[in-house]
Amino acid sequence: MSLTTPPQPAPSTDLPVLYLKELRAHLAQKKPANGDRAQGVGRAALSDGLVALDIALMHEKATEALASSFDFTGKLDDSRARSGFFFTQALIPLEAAQRATRESNRLLRQRNDTLRLHAAELARSNRRLLREIARREAGEATIRKAKSQYAALLVESQTMQGKLRQLTRQIISAQEEERKQISRELHDEVVQTLVGINVQLAALGKGASAGKRDIRSKIARTQRLVEQSVNAVHRFARELRPAVLDDLGLIPALLAHSKIVTARKKLKIRLTAFAGVEKLDNARRTVLFRVAQEALTNVVRHARATCVEIVIRELPGAVRMEIADNGKSFPVQAVLKSRAPKRLGLIGMRERIEMIDGVLTVDSVPGTGTTVNAQIPFQAGER
Repeated sequence: MSLTTPPQPAPSTDLPVLYLKELRAHLAQKKPANGDRAQGVGRAALSDGLVALDIALMHEKATEALASSFDFTGKLDDSRARSGFFFTQALIPLEAAQRATRESNRLLRQRNDTLRLHAAELARSNRRLLREIARREAGEATIRKAKSQYAALLVESQTMQGKLRQLTRQIISAQEEERKQISRELHDEVVQTLVGINVQLAALGKGASAGKRDIRSKIARTQRLVEQSVNAVHRFARELRPAVLDDLGLIPALLAHSKIVTARKKLKIRLTAFAGVEKLDNARRTVLFRVAQEALTNVVRHARATCVEIVIRELPGAVRMEIADNGKSFPVQAVLKSRAPKRLGLIGMRERIEMIDGVLTVDSVPGTGTTVNAQIPFQAGER
């Protein structure tokens, strides 16, 4: 690689003349002179952008011009030394400027080095930032993907819950129909058969001779067993599906069931209802009966209550059934939200009520008891 020196500006036409004039005046002084004249020439040369070489050339030409007037050989006077002093003084402004330039260049190099270090550090920071941005973008993409999957799973879960609810309602409906059929078969076939057996036994007992008391005694015991069986079948049939609910309606069915519970557990039950509830269709009256039946079962099993009040009242566009007891309370929400609920009857009641677009609420307060509220809307033509 070749290095070329940039061209220097030519000296002003007045500057060599000024240099010659000032050098002549400097040499002509008899007393020791200072360097003001020479430094003034040097500042003028610096203003014109000249360098030390230009000053040297001007000095050489000026000494040649003054050679006839002054002795630069040093034999007669000290003009040579004084001329050299003038030259060195003329170079002082240029040297000072060059020194400042060198210092500026040194500081500039230092700053450049600092900037390079900063630039390198900035480049490293940028690379780290780019890696971090890429990592975060990948994380955000993963999060978006997870959100999308979660949304899909949520939709699927909601769909499965809907299907499960529908299946539960179908099971409840099928169970109710099966109970109705079993109840009818118990009434129509088993009970009739047992009654027929009992009649035959009674006839045999009357026809037996007086000497066969042992046979009559056995027949009597058998009759009692048959009567107990008939009563048990009646009880099972009523529990499966009370015939009075289909034949007479909801209020008589609730009264009959309350009497049975009262007789078995000595629990005081009071029922208050409005007659218009019988205008509900059979399926909706069955739901209200099952809710009341399950509520009374829970009272008998868990509440240790002494009295229960069942109130069925009419609301604007709806029917509300309220079952309140004075027994001990229980944590309703904890039972309903439990993954392994012990009181499945509560869930069954809620499912039955929601099947007919109703709402079930359960409130249980320590020292007061538990209240079950079932509210269902009227359908067209039921009011």
